[in-house]
Amino acid sequence: MFDKILIANRGEIACRVIKTARKMGIKTVAIYSDADKQALHVQMADEAVHIGPPPANQSYIVIDKVMDAIRQSGAQAVHPGYGFLSENAKFAEALAAEGIAFVGPPVGAIESMGDKITSKKIAQDAKVSTVPGYMGLIEDADEAVKISNEIGYPVMIKASAGGGGKGMRIAWNDEEAREGFQSSKNEAANSFGDDRIFIEKFVTQPRHIEIQVLCDTHGNGIYLGERECSIQRRNQKVVEEAPSPFLDEATRKAMGEQAVALAKAVGYASAGTVEFIVDGDKNFYFLEMNTRLQVEHPVTELITGVDLVEQMIRVAGGEPLSITQDDVKLTGWAIENRLYAEDPYRNFLPSIGRLTRYRPPAEQASGPLLENGKWQGDAPEGAVAVRNDTGVYEGGEISMYYDPMIAKLCTWAPTREAAIAAMRDALDGFEVEGIGHNLPFLSAVMDHPKFVSGDMTTAFIAEEYPDGFEGVELPEAELRRIAAATAAMHRVAEIRRTRVSGRMDNHERKVGADWVVTLQGQSFDVVIDADHDGSTVRFADGAEIRVSSDWTPGDQLARVSTDGDMLVLKVGKISGGFRIRSRGADLKVHVRTPRQAELARKMPEKLPPDTSKLLLCPMPGLIVKVDVEVGQEVQEGQALCTVEAMKMENILRAEKKGIVSKINASAGDSLAVDDVIMEFE
Repeated sequence: MFDKILIANRGEIACRVIKTARKMGIKTVAIYSDADKQALHVQMADEAVHIGPPPANQSYIVIDKVMDAIRQSGAQAVHPGYGFLSENAKFAEALAAEGIAFVGPPVGAIESMGDKITSKKIAQDAKVSTVPGYMGLIEDADEAVKISNEIGYPVMIKASAGGGGKGMRIAWNDEEAREGFQSSKNEAANSFGDDRIFIEKFVTQPRHIEIQVLCDTHGNGIYLGERECSIQRRNQKVVEEAPSPFLDEATRKAMGEQAVALAKAVGYASAGTVEFIVDGDKNFYFLEMNTRLQVEHPVTELITGVDLVEQMIRVAGGEPLSITQDDVKLTGWAIENRLYAEDPYRNFLPSIGRLTRYRPPAEQASGPLLENGKWQGDAPEGAVAVRNDTGVYEGGEISMYYDPMIAKLCTWAPTREAAIAAMRDALDGFEVEGIGHNLPFLSAVMDHPKFVSGDMTTAFIAEEYPDGFEGVELPEAELRRIAAATAAMHRVAEIRRTRVSGRMDNHERKVGADWVVTLQGQSFDVVIDADHDGSTVRFADGAEIRVSSDWTPGDQLARVSTDGDMLVLKVGKISGGFRIRSRGADLKVHVRTPRQAELARKMPEKLPPDTSKLLLCPMPGLIVKVDVEVGQEVQEGQALCTVEAMKMENILRAEKKGIVSKINASAGDSLAVDDVIMEFE
């Protein structure tokens, strides 16, 4: 076995590999750019080597620099993680030339399956059902439009070397095909150093289900169940689960056996994933094979008990698999939510900055014991596991140069219903401040009827949130629970305030019992009857809620029992009340005396500033190009400029007809959020 492994990656996946290597007694080497000098993966590794400036194409994906780091460290093997150089055959060849083990598949498998055009041709030759498309290279936008018409809209424009949603666009007409081709080409070049593009038919109403395979160099191959990855945004997975709520055992077996057969056909050895599109009749079509570890691999580990990173390392060291197909048992249910640095209230645009607060829920392990990669026995009732794979820490920076993922929060339980409930609790207790993030959206998805029922497709987000995410409107029963909780919390804060002021010895008598709680456009008149064990909050209609909590003023997380049910609230202070975040809702809660409430109703509403004649930069990013000029008349929906952030291109379009009066930015400029890009008459 190896003594030292270099991880040719960064962020949460580098930290993930380090954890397993440490468990195996293997020393680790991290690499880092200028932007990652203080990164968590650098702190966790036994040693670290600097490899260049922040942009990945000047550091993490420069093979010569990574090879220099390997030589400096004396590492015997390299784990590439995912993205960056993980599916780069030239990198694998460079390692082989110097006798360094690649913790991944052979070069031939990378070349044949890592390239999406080649992999489709091999699948077709092997009589594997594939989605119709054009597998040849496409030279320009005109040819892309021609091919798209021949296939028939809608089409998927994809980077041949792509992955993780980068370099992918759906086009429904000629204009979108033209724009999508160029954007995909640019993203592919920036992210992978390979701008080849192909086009295939976009299957409407599909489910994205993938099979995890594991093969060794001795001819053994197994599949470890499937992952449901249908909840995606811009082809980037957001929520994954294992197993799929849609598949039956017969379909699972057929997909698994086909995936293993395909892997063996190319001499595959290591962990890999075969992705399929599955229609409503459970017909499945091969999409591509990812010759690397997948981002969502934790859910497979949680239901099988197999450490995939450990298996990859052992296979790279020449060991045969210690697990047979008969040993693979799917136990319980696992769900993964990807926490991204993106603002759901700004149509999920990237967000960067310092994590002023980062407090994930405590990790916990439960369920059957693991021995030699196998579950032992059945899951005990009530068992729950919480896992958080992350590469950040409180006080750290989220950079504009890399993928926006902050963490992967996973829960496991014996049933899907219990795993969802555990995830709701974990999300409620996950504290992130300082940047925009998608925690509210993830909470909303976990409560969405379509997700809860398992009836979703890859169009879930587009169909359920067509105008973006604007927060959750909580039902009245939930509002009453929050009103009761915040009224009791406000009373505690008022008692503390009178103590500090020292106005009276018997301070509790100075705090009244009558309050008006206003939230989400509703007002509740309540009376608080407090005792040593908590408070009984009585509403005007006679309803009562018993509230108890150990919350103290200043705590940013409150766990409040309301009639015996736990309510977890993220708490911020505002004038006259609290900012409360719970289950996808972001609420301003005002707790006032009856007289204060009466006066507040007479106050005029403050209107937001008029920005209708301005194009504001929606995220920190780099202007790639400006498509219009001063004096030009633009139409609604017309492309105005392109902003790149976190390896993704975003085309900003005109919201209405107008004439450009001023342009304040040009290609190459770096802008902050809400910087004015252009103005209109």
